[in-house]
Amino acid sequence: MELVIDTSSSIVSVALSHKGEILASLTWQTIRNHTIELLPNLVCLLQQTKVELSSIKAIIVARGPGSFNGLRVGISTAKGLASALNIPLLGVNTLEAEAYPFAFTELPLCPIHKAGREEIATALYRQKDNEWQCLEAENLTTVKTLCRRIKQKTLFCGEIPADIIREIQQNLGRRAIMSQSNSPSRASSLVILGWRKLSRGEQDDMVTLQPLYLRPPHITKPRDKTPLLSLRVEQGRPENGNSQIRR
Repeated sequence: MELVIDTSSSIVSVALSHKGEILASLTWQTIRNHTIELLPNLVCLLQQTKVELSSIKAIIVARGPGSFNGLRVGISTAKGLASALNIPLLGVNTLEAEAYPFAFTELPLCPIHKAGREEIATALYRQKDNEWQCLEAENLTTVKTLCRRIKQKTLFCGEIPADIIREIQQNLGRRAIMSQSNSPSRASSLVILGWRKLSRGEQDDMVTLQPLYLRPPHITKPRDKTPLLSLRVEQGRPENGNSQIRR
């Protein structure tokens, strides 16, 4: 049995599968609470299905791109469990998991996630002659730049905000096909793609597997702080008779 963890965005999933077929899953929406919600929901899934952790023989985790905090929580949890259970760990690209359900169309598939700063994370996939191909690796771009690159009918999928959908349709017209997926969960795709890797004898290194960030996290430089106990007493006394103290 395999355990699947996806914390790439505000739509979070945990799932159990057997040889690439999903058995049970739990999907919920969070508001930056991946840290406090992931493990309780994972425990809930295991209890509801009456599955012991010892039955898990591999862990599949979405590695991004996506939420900085979400990916960090998901991958660190997956690493910890895989290490404790001494089982294979498999990281799967989140954008690839978004695109895979539409492989049957044999169209170019363009998954999109909003990345902030008026940018989007995207890639390009296609299945042709039963071969799943990555035509363009994950990258950061803008909607305008992406639309200039699209020369043929393409299916767009993923968690695409309504304003970006409108902009794509205005720029590309009939070349833009928008997915009408009713399920927000990527768990089924992660299961299939992860199982394929495992079947080929592949697995990720628990030390080197890292979240796929397309830009470094925004970290503010800390202010220089004077230690609170560092005081300087000036020589002399002011007119009011009190010593003057500066921090």
